[in-house]
Amino acid sequence: MLFLPVRQIDKSAWLLVLLSALLQILIFPLPNLYMFCWIAIAPLLIALLRARQPETLQIRAGIKLLPARPVQAFLLGYLCGILWYAGTCYWIYSTMRQYGGVSTPAAVGILILFCLYLAIYHGLFGLLISFLAGASPFSRRALLLAPVGWVAVELARTRVTGFPWDLLGITQVDNIPLSHVTTLTGVYGLSFEIMVVNAAMAAAFLMRRERRKFLLLAAAGSAVVLQAGLWLVPPAIPADHSARLVQANVPILQGAEWTKEYFDDTLSDLSRISLSPDAKQLRHAELMVWPESPAPFYTTDPIFREAISNLARTAQTWVLTGSVGTRNAGQSPQQVTQSYNSAALVNPRGEWVGRYDKMHLVPFGEYLPFKSIFGFAGGLSKEVGDFSPGESRAPLQADGEGLGVFICYESIFPDEVRELAANGAQVFVNISNDGWYGDSGAYAQHLKQARMRAVENNRWLLRDTNTGVTAVIDPYGRIVASSPRKIRGALDVPYALSNVTTFYTRHGDWFAYLCAIISLAALILRFPFRAKKET
Repeated sequence: MLFLPVRQIDKSAWLLVLLSALLQILIFPLPNLYMFCWIAIAPLLIALLRARQPETLQIRAGIKLLPARPVQAFLLGYLCGILWYAGTCYWIYSTMRQYGGVSTPAAVGILILFCLYLAIYHGLFGLLISFLAGASPFSRRALLLAPVGWVAVELARTRVTGFPWDLLGITQVDNIPLSHVTTLTGVYGLSFEIMVVNAAMAAAFLMRRERRKFLLLAAAGSAVVLQAGLWLVPPAIPADHSARLVQANVPILQGAEWTKEYFDDTLSDLSRISLSPDAKQLRHAELMVWPESPAPFYTTDPIFREAISNLARTAQTWVLTGSVGTRNAGQSPQQVTQSYNSAALVNPRGEWVGRYDKMHLVPFGEYLPFKSIFGFAGGLSKEVGDFSPGESRAPLQADGEGLGVFICYESIFPDEVRELAANGAQVFVNISNDGWYGDSGAYAQHLKQARMRAVENNRWLLRDTNTGVTAVIDPYGRIVASSPRKIRGALDVPYALSNVTTFYTRHGDWFAYLCAIISLAALILRFPFRAKKET
């Protein structure tokens, strides 16, 4: 039964879907051809609205192609999503194969299942456009509502599935004047603006030839003007604080490879680098940061605790270090001990005074969801850790400085990071182990998303990673200083504190929810009108 709707789809629609998927891959790192974002979705929109052959009477009326029916639209969007995820998140294969302890066929299977699952959201976008278009050869309603529909689907990706990797607006993080809209709307506002231009581009090709030229020029002109903001560079933002970010470059090893000698040498070398003088040091560092890493640095380990305490006392500074935190699940020692992916804070006297436990864990990486169903994947989970989620996004206090700490892929969740600023964080600190990605484009994709969190909340961001990119990012999202990847060393960076909250910080994803409400209302209103027309 599925074969007939597929057969009725015109070949040109399949080609347009392939083109759209390719363009969507190109706009994200790597290769980062971000300027194509203004046309990347337009071929998909055209495919959805010019997908099937008309009936005989419609052909006589001069109609060439009609909008896809719901099933057809879902399939077109679904294919686009599968190809986009495969081309953008291809690094999942190497991560699972190299570090997940699974075979090559299993790693390929995991990547395929990942693409098949998350591509549903592209399919839902196609379904939405189909419902809005109806049978109209040129649906103004569908084109006008395509931007809000896209944002609504992005919100669903964030809230329902919990994997908002590479939202469309991320492509414009380097466009400072344009990206400033995120202080009001979050990254979803940028996605909306990009989709407005894409819808206009699609409309130009869907109109009659005599009207096409004007709209195409208007859409292209809008894209050029909006993209031109990339060359408007605001002056540097003053910074009156200094931090030392230690890039640990700890290799990912099996537990048995962490001998006592290797552990002691690693800890000693990191401490030495942390205290080494730097000719470029701006001033005494008020904060020293060690990243999340695959090292067995447990907060209960007396050797590790003493090394960090000595480091803080010697440097006379606050130290924030990635670690594995533990806590008993109950009151008695017999209760099961829970482990956390943590960032521990130590004061200049060497006292352990605070800890942030990662709240948004990576499924199948840091915990195993639905263990009764996915028990076969237990080996994969053990390679990284079986962590429990934290319970608070309260900033850590370091001598009056509110440190908004988030760990690894928590940086891709706009609303969760903005809660840190709303709760009083004056500077963001992101510790991460991007070594799982290898040399794929994932580390660059991750960096761009972290930079957008700085823009949305008007905060400096200290980003300390195990293998890179370790950097300091200003409230415009610019990288002020960074270390070379995959090299152990320390980077002294400037930063500043801020108590100002943006509209987005205070109100969160209001714009995305508004788009979702408008999309839902449009669908509700669409069906009664169609029913009346048919009667």
